[in-house]
Amino acid sequence: MGHNGSGDIFLAFSTGNHVPETAQKPIDLKMLPHQHLNPLFDAVAEATEESILNALTAAETMTGFKGHTVYALPLDELQRVMAKYRPKQ
Repeated sequence: MGHNGSGDIFLAFSTGNHVPETAQKPIDLKMLPHQHLNPLFDAVAEATEESILNALTAAETMTGFKGHTVYALPLDELQRVMAKYRPKQ
């Protein structure tokens, strides 16, 4: 996982600070202390992993150009493989 100070790039949006369009000088902003950002990085990585796995397992086997076949990824096999890499809880 990425963590504050690791150099990883994360994209985030904030609605917590109001910045007037006509501002002519620096504006004070509120933000979380650095150590409180790490759980957010973890959540982003987990959500991204989950969305990729959902997309992979939702796909169906199909045959395309010049008869090339791409096979669906069986959910039960993926779950079996991924179980090896999940931390025990």
